Amino acid sequence: MKDIIEVMATVMILICAAADPAPVAAGDGLQTADIRIRDPFIYADRETGTYYLYAQAGNRAGSGFIGVEAYAGRDLCHWEPPRPVLTLPPDAGIREIWAPEMHCHNGKFYLFVTLTYDRRLPGRRPTADPHWPPLLTRGTHIFRADNPLGPFEPFEPAAQTPAAWMALDGTLFVEDDIPYMVFCHEWVQIIDGTIDCIRLRGDLSGVVGRPRLLFRASAAPGANRSPQVGKVTDGCFLYRSPKSGRLFMLWSTFIPGKDYCVVLTHSESGKLAGPWKEQQLLYARDGGHGMLFQSFSGDLMLAIHRPNRPGKERLHLLRIVDEGNTLALAEDGGTQVERSTKHE
Repeated sequence: MKDIIEVMATVMILICAAADPAPVAAGDGLQTADIRIRDPFIYADRETGTYYLYAQAGNRAGSGFIGVEAYAGRDLCHWEPPRPVLTLPPDAGIREIWAPEMHCHNGKFYLFVTLTYDRRLPGRRPTADPHWPPLLTRGTHIFRADNPLGPFEPFEPAAQTPAAWMALDGTLFVEDDIPYMVFCHEWVQIIDGTIDCIRLRGDLSGVVGRPRLLFRASAAPGANRSPQVGKVTDGCFLYRSPKSGRLFMLWSTFIPGKDYCVVLTHSESGKLAGPWKEQQLLYARDGGHGMLFQSFSGDLMLAIHRPNRPGKERLHLLRIVDEGNTLALAEDGGTQVERSTKHE
């Protein structure tokens, strides 16, 4: 029971982070250390030479805003004040907004956002543990717009992830010109969280068929094997190496003794269907929910939030070396950009 409570307490940091945001510094511009952000996602717009950093509501104390904002910058260190790109109705019963991602697909722009509602899902908790979190309606919704700053509009009021699932952190992956959503099935509902995929329509307006299991959280190195202990999957992101064609996936979890971390795996078949092998820790210093992008200077960058403590989370950038057969942190541990954004 002690192990269960300790794991739940650690994971609840993730759930409750939006409850106590730190204020953003005032002024005409912001530095990265000023911005409290979880689950960072950066879109590098090469046409305009602009980086867009997407953040859920709750990052700015007292803003009263419900939705998603974007910070624009040129150098990954300095940012314009945020602009609302998705405004959600205050009477929709939305409890939490997580992990906004913005993808360009066939000339349109799509915002993937996880929403949790004040509505219980039918069914019982998977364990009799009285401290287990409640089963709430949670899923990833897709919104569309004509430019990176929106305004983003919904296809439909429902999530694109299965209605009966607690799902989160959907991301876009296109294989053989077919779009898919890769997402996480919440450990709260099934104990051993999973990463799944589902095919999307060509315009991303809905899904085709049923989800497919890719792997479980217990595949992580050092994961707790007890069937009664929750095992987290979150922050999945896919990257195909231009050097080797190998398909990699980043995802995050909690490892006993290492806390919040980023795990790296690859598909042996080179396809989304897997099998996904050689799960290994890429980053294990209380940071995670990683995504990759190429900077305008040509560096492959890993964006994570760190530390994983309410109100303290900040964007950290680490330079990644694509070795073809694997991905590795640069020997210097990152770049001057990462060091300049460090916030403890």
